[in-house]
Amino acid sequence: MKFNEFGFHTAIMDGINAMGFNTPTPVQQQSIPPIMEGKDVISCAQTGTGKTAAFILPIMNKLSSLPMRLNYTNTLVIVPTRELAMQIDQQLEGFGYYAPVSSVAVYGGNDSLTWEQQRIAIQNGADFIIATPGRLIQHIRMGYVSLDRVEHLVLDEADRMLDMGFYEDIMEIVKLLPVKRQTLLFSATMPTNIRGMAKKIMSNPIEINIAISKPAENVLQAAYIIEDSKKIGLLSHLLKGKEHVKSAIVFASTKIKVRSIEKSLKNESMSVLAIHSDLEQKEREDVLRKFRNRKFQILVATDIIARGIDIEDIDLIVNYDVPHDPEDYVHRIGRTARASSDGVALTFVNKMDQKLFKQIEQFLQAKIFRIPTPENL
Repeated sequence: MKFNEFGFHTAIMDGINAMGFNTPTPVQQQSIPPIMEGKDVISCAQTGTGKTAAFILPIMNKLSSLPMRLNYTNTLVIVPTRELAMQIDQQLEGFGYYAPVSSVAVYGGNDSLTWEQQRIAIQNGADFIIATPGRLIQHIRMGYVSLDRVEHLVLDEADRMLDMGFYEDIMEIVKLLPVKRQTLLFSATMPTNIRGMAKKIMSNPIEINIAISKPAENVLQAAYIIEDSKKIGLLSHLLKGKEHVKSAIVFASTKIKVRSIEKSLKNESMSVLAIHSDLEQKEREDVLRKFRNRKFQILVATDIIARGIDIEDIDLIVNYDVPHDPEDYVHRIGRTARASSDGVALTFVNKMDQKLFKQIEQFLQAKIFRIPTPENL
């Protein structure tokens, strides 16, 4: 099945194509049709299965098909952490590049300027609010949050939210929403407390269960524990003069880092180009075409741009930064060891990211081998 078989609006398909997506994942294939039909859906889907796009795309499609822009919040997405709120907001930005859809990520741990930006976006009626429960309630208690016209409620990583003690906050928020709405619940597991909550807030939901997604067995995974200041030196050590590495992708967390890595490697006369959101679409396509044709050796990329890269025979993946979510890790290293070939995936882990990396290992149910940092570094 292909994305164009869902009957999406042209603006949505333009966004999907721009990001390089082609084939929907199983959770997307099974969730998108009933969501487009307006049904409540419970999806038991492990991180790494593409669940975010499963609810973003059909809702964005509905909004894009309206004759005029809304001036109120249409969709509320409740998530357990600021990292997930930011990730979903970034994906909305990517998929919605050609669509008339607005969003705001609402989370704590920030300054007064960010609070004010959140307040303005909420008051202006952003189409999507992606929020952690506690911070949203703080805004609600200030008296300017209007949720009485919300048509879609999404609870993402519901089991994690209940584990973190957010049940009462969620139910307080739900009481402010219209009774008639579409509710979508995504959870990696389906314990009794999740089913109990679903029974209270959902109407005849369809249940979808997706098997856990794991990396290919023929990917050799390893990690370096290394300070940020030494990462570029290690990267150069791994890539410079390595003629047996025909194609390598280096993933970094931000486009600023992507540009910096590209510049550093070029200064060492390496064959490298970068792909990021500051490039025009034609420029991105040109970079990918050259990479597929082996015109250069090293591609440096961010997740949001590189998700749709479909290139075989990539020898090496380097995670310059630890991804914030196992979903991104699985996706990144899935770029290698395709079509029964072998591949290597290396991750640079600083002290601050060791907890994130342990979460990835827990998800994979495997310990990833640590390689000692070269003595010269």
